[in-house]
Amino acid sequence: MAPLLLFLLLLLGLGLSPIALGAGVDARNWGTDEHHRKFSGVIIPGFMSTRLRSWSLLDCPFSPLNFNPLDPVWLDTRKVLSVPYCWMKCMVLDPVNQTDHPECKSRPDSGIAAISELDPGYITGPLSSVWKDWVAWCVEFGIEAESIVAAPYDWRLAGSALEARDLYFHRLRLTFETCRKLRGGPSLVFAHSLGNNVFRYFLEWLKQEIAPKDYLMWIDDHIFAYHALGAPFLGAAETVKGWLSGVTFGLPIAEGTARSMLSTFSSGLWMLPFSPSCVPPTKACCCTGRDSCNEDDAFSWPMDVLKIDVPMDAGVSLELNPLPTLPECSLPFQRTYPAQKIADGTIFLENLDIDADGKSAFELLKKYYLDDPVLNPLTPWERPPIKNVYCIYGVNLKTEVGYHFAPTGRPFPDNWMMKDVFYETDGTLVSRSGVEVQGSPSAVTGDSTVPYNSLSWCKTWLGEQVNVTRAPQTAHDGSDVQELFNVEHRPGGDIPVNVSRDNRMKYITYYEDALSIPGKKTAVWEVDKIDHRNLVRSPVLLRELWLEILHDSHPQATRSFVSKAKREPMRDEDCFWDYSKARCAMMQRCEYRYVFGDVHLGQSCRLKASTGTHILHYL
Repeated sequence: MAPLLLFLLLLLGLGLSPIALGAGVDARNWGTDEHHRKFSGVIIPGFMSTRLRSWSLLDCPFSPLNFNPLDPVWLDTRKVLSVPYCWMKCMVLDPVNQTDHPECKSRPDSGIAAISELDPGYITGPLSSVWKDWVAWCVEFGIEAESIVAAPYDWRLAGSALEARDLYFHRLRLTFETCRKLRGGPSLVFAHSLGNNVFRYFLEWLKQEIAPKDYLMWIDDHIFAYHALGAPFLGAAETVKGWLSGVTFGLPIAEGTARSMLSTFSSGLWMLPFSPSCVPPTKACCCTGRDSCNEDDAFSWPMDVLKIDVPMDAGVSLELNPLPTLPECSLPFQRTYPAQKIADGTIFLENLDIDADGKSAFELLKKYYLDDPVLNPLTPWERPPIKNVYCIYGVNLKTEVGYHFAPTGRPFPDNWMMKDVFYETDGTLVSRSGVEVQGSPSAVTGDSTVPYNSLSWCKTWLGEQVNVTRAPQTAHDGSDVQELFNVEHRPGGDIPVNVSRDNRMKYITYYEDALSIPGKKTAVWEVDKIDHRNLVRSPVLLRELWLEILHDSHPQATRSFVSKAKREPMRDEDCFWDYSKARCAMMQRCEYRYVFGDVHLGQSCRLKASTGTHILHYL
């Protein structure tokens, strides 16, 4: 391994000892003496990203496969295929009180292994890998084992249920306090997808546990930076699809089975789409399901999230959802639901005549979200009071933003049929067949799972003057870097970027603000063509995170953020063959060095030995 890799992590303060440095590097020049602050990394995984294990003895009839204590439940593909009914017993919860099935109990695994690979195996391992590549990078860079801490949780439960059953947030607080005592410095939080919702709930819960005068002090002492990775700030349309028809997540099960399982999880409603600025209607009419929303809001949903065909003979439950009797109104042929009418439960109440399970869904929504005394998660996020906040997500991928459903007349869970799907792609809204549909699309699209308006909500955390930089993702010499300084940002609005781009290149666009809040920094990174799940496995993201933390922890840093002027190769994988020049690209850092087993020229391009003194230009 090149010496550059070895001392980079030393600079991060993540636990490298001086003996790990490359020859000729003086640790004192890099701020790694005994007084230097050392960080811990706390990982909060996303939805379905923590392994669950059995805590029961369950005999599966007519099969040699049973569930014993500590057997994997989520995920064990072999048992999903062989004993699906037993497996479901270990997965489902009571939809009313969120208790386990009487015959089987599952609990989250612990440690890094719980989030790295859900179903280890030659075939299933790579397919179920989540944070394994992230951990491999940490090992490659020489980070000590105690410096990285996982905070797995039972992703089936809503926030209040997590605390009531598992004391999860008490334990998370102890995790931060233990890390500080062990490492001597605050932690870096890395939260992915639903993990961001969990972290937000933790911060609100902490307000009630600590005296107001001590709350901000605790945050400053224990959390140095928060990295929001692929955060669904305003929810995701796929949550609606999961509740109405089921999402299998690639498992060999029927969609109806997936819906039956998901409908018992209180967490299944945690990422419902909601509007950031919706005004209650002044006049109700059963002919329309829309709220009077601010159409100028840059973060409003691009279209109605859901359309439902209603049979002519369908009734309306007036007891649960009274509607005014107006002469100009009649029963609609189609009901439409903008985001806010999904988040407030209207979708469930208005369709009890078609789907009786909507009553159970509404009760879960009311108990664990709308009436939660700590936090209603279906409300807009404010910037957390943390010194450094980085909001990072993928963009410019085809992403689902709406659906068209119709009742089938069959019983639950197969009582809905999805007639169409609507996507945001290339600045337009299209149906599943490719026909363009009406709406208000953004020029930028989401990460294939979460729409762009939801991902980019964190731009509202930026101040009125923002520096914008667009740079290639690959190692580069700076010739294609474009910078705009002091771009005006209207509060509550998006940030227009008037820079050119080469469609053959993949870029990262950085929005950075270090002035609007004294002593605090906020940055938003938009990474081209990185999908939601693979974000935490992206070498580009990992490189940028290492450099940013290197900068923040280095005593000689002079800039507010790490320089984007150029990116030199950090690993052998960053070197490649330049066919136009018939040599390895970036010869100042890479060289041709064949190793037995290389199958192409680029694979034989590797880093040169280096003392690493050039790292100072990033600071």
